[in-house]
Amino acid sequence: MSLKIIGAGFGRTGTLSTQHALNELGYSCYHMKEITKKANEEHLDFWVKVAETSENAPHEWNKVFQNYSATIDYPSSCVWKELMEANPDAKVLLTLHPGGPEAWYKSTVDTIYGMSKMWESKLLSSFIPPLRKMTKMTSKLIWGRFLKGTMDNKQRAINRYNEHINEVTNLVPSEKLLVYSVNQGWEPLCKFLGLEVPKTDFPKVNDKEEMKKMIRLMSIITRAAIVIIVLFVIYLIWRIV
Repeated sequence: MSLKIIGAGFGRTGTLSTQHALNELGYSCYHMKEITKKANEEHLDFWVKVAETSENAPHEWNKVFQNYSATIDYPSSCVWKELMEANPDAKVLLTLHPGGPEAWYKSTVDTIYGMSKMWESKLLSSFIPPLRKMTKMTSKLIWGRFLKGTMDNKQRAINRYNEHINEVTNLVPSEKLLVYSVNQGWEPLCKFLGLEVPKTDFPKVNDKEEMKKMIRLMSIITRAAIVIIVLFVIYLIWRIV
């Protein structure tokens, strides 16, 4: 299956809602969440390999996209140019945060980037192989190569966000590009794809609060585990002495 739509937008720009919308329109859309599915357990190794090789290096994209007709979100948006070369007939969808660059930055820092910087996350990744691979991939491919190491500086990150918009709009022919935010709803998306507007409401999937709950739970579990280990060590020492 060749890709019909290539998502070129950053994560935290309504990508999950857009994935649901594209699926409803009949596409099978690839999103970061697809990597965590049991059926796609080899995908993480593939993306680690992409992260560890140079930009524009050749890869067998069909290994991960063979069952998909569209992409959105990281990590696929990190290689949007490579995917355009591999799928020359595909259209490009550039998602933007409805609240603008500053809202995008805050959303990212509050969720996926903030979680990557937590010591609890770093500790867990040293013990859990899949999490270690995910950390390596996101660090090298997303925060390093694609975002160019800007996320620790708000203005530099916002500049990178705007730079990316300019790059996409300059490189992609206008007839093949839709610059889009989810608050625009069905109409511009369906017009771009030549499809009828569904009678259902446009999907509104906001996983920000869910992610914050997951971050808090991860912190609690990690701290509790450390306390248990320390108490167990103290108990062993007491028994020996």
